[in-house]
Amino acid sequence: MVKGRTEIAELGEFGLIDRLTAKFSKNNKSTICGVGDDAAVIEASKDKAVVVSTDSMLEGVDFDLTYFPPKHLGYKAVTKGISDVVAMNAVPEQITLSLGISSKISVEFLDDFYEGVEFACKEAGVDLVGGDTSASMTGFVVNITAIGRAKKSEITYRSGAKEHDLICLTGNLGASYMGLRLLERERRVLQGVDNPQPQFEGYEYLLQRYLKPRARYDMVESLRKEGIVPTSMIDITDGLASEVLQICKASKCGARIYLERMPLAKQTTALAEEMHMDPVVAALNGGEDYELLFTVPLDKREQIMNLGCIDIIGHITAESTGAYLVTPDGKDIALQAQGFTPKK
Repeated sequence: MVKGRTEIAELGEFGLIDRLTAKFSKNNKSTICGVGDDAAVIEASKDKAVVVSTDSMLEGVDFDLTYFPPKHLGYKAVTKGISDVVAMNAVPEQITLSLGISSKISVEFLDDFYEGVEFACKEAGVDLVGGDTSASMTGFVVNITAIGRAKKSEITYRSGAKEHDLICLTGNLGASYMGLRLLERERRVLQGVDNPQPQFEGYEYLLQRYLKPRARYDMVESLRKEGIVPTSMIDITDGLASEVLQICKASKCGARIYLERMPLAKQTTALAEEMHMDPVVAALNGGEDYELLFTVPLDKREQIMNLGCIDIIGHITAESTGAYLVTPDGKDIALQAQGFTPKK
């Protein structure tokens, strides 16, 4: 019997993952958490666990080498890997790195790429402990696996949010996406121009946020020093809307995010206005900010406020109420996840 064809776009990213992994069950007692969170959790001892995540970056899909320096790409690959470990409230300790290398890639390019990897590893205190290299027919491919550790009692999943919990966010949103839009604009404008001089003045912060983002392991350490274990947590890689919905799905809850509380950098707003865009769209759906979105009980409000650099942007509600963005005039707008659509 011939099977019908279902387009991936019909399911969306998360629907696809659910479908592909639905039949898998745990075969080993040491597997504490498998598919369905930022990283897998594996038992290491009576009170400790190992946290493992893996990510891929593909040329032409996740990055464009015409404007992405190899040093920055190496740095960002490490950030992408360890951010998932950090989002489990764990401390990243090791990474492995596997590359698919096309014929256009030079040894000097790889030297620069690994210089960026080394810098990021030293900054985060993680070790490169292995990997692989192979030929690629489709451009440069990066696959990174990150390994971390934490006490079982301190590991934070997406599934622990409770009604009335505060929804907290480190840093600001949308800057990485606007940095990408800036690079794409200058590439289009200067295509075919001899000695191109891209206009980046005034938007250097946006470029840094896209080309060299930093995982927020510093905030995990700050929370630990305060004795705060979030009830749920996720990192911002697919946009705020998507991440809120992931927490709501896993925790079987609803959410209210207040538009006026969403932190946006001045450069994000300025470039969005220049490009006739709504900066809120960049914040909700842009992704790759690598900030942490987490929830804490209401009685932790004062401690969270005292930490600084954390905004309380909303609260958890009952599942039946759904997940909404609340405008300053009190209007509710349903949150929708964008996900990814495979390129044709």
